[in-house]
Amino acid sequence: MLKELRIKRNQMLQRAKRTRTRLHGTAERPRMSVHVSLRHVSAQIINDDAHATIASVTTVKQAALAKKTMTEKATWVGEQIAEAAKKASVQAVILDRGAKQYHGRVAALADAARQKGLEI
Repeated sequence: MLKELRIKRNQMLQRAKRTRTRLHGTAERPRMSVHVSLRHVSAQIINDDAHATIASVTTVKQAALAKKTMTEKATWVGEQIAEAAKKASVQAVILDRGAKQYHGRVAALADAARQKGLEI
């Protein structure tokens, strides 16, 4: 059982690494990294040249979102990260979906960010 979990975890890390090898965030167009777990959604905007996080949003300590579905949480995070990007003078980002497919929750987050004016 433990061996299968290790194999599954390694495969997930390899998929994420394969995705990130093609992406590089700059000051003009930083990388928006998205992480979706079983209970929470988080996103951060990262400048890889400066090795700095520009903005980040998570659902971890949001009591108002406790009874929401994961897609609703992802939509909320997308809206909040777009507002945080505007405050940091970021208009366009590169989406880093990690090991996840661009489908469901990741797509909901990206669509909500686009509707708030963030170019992905």
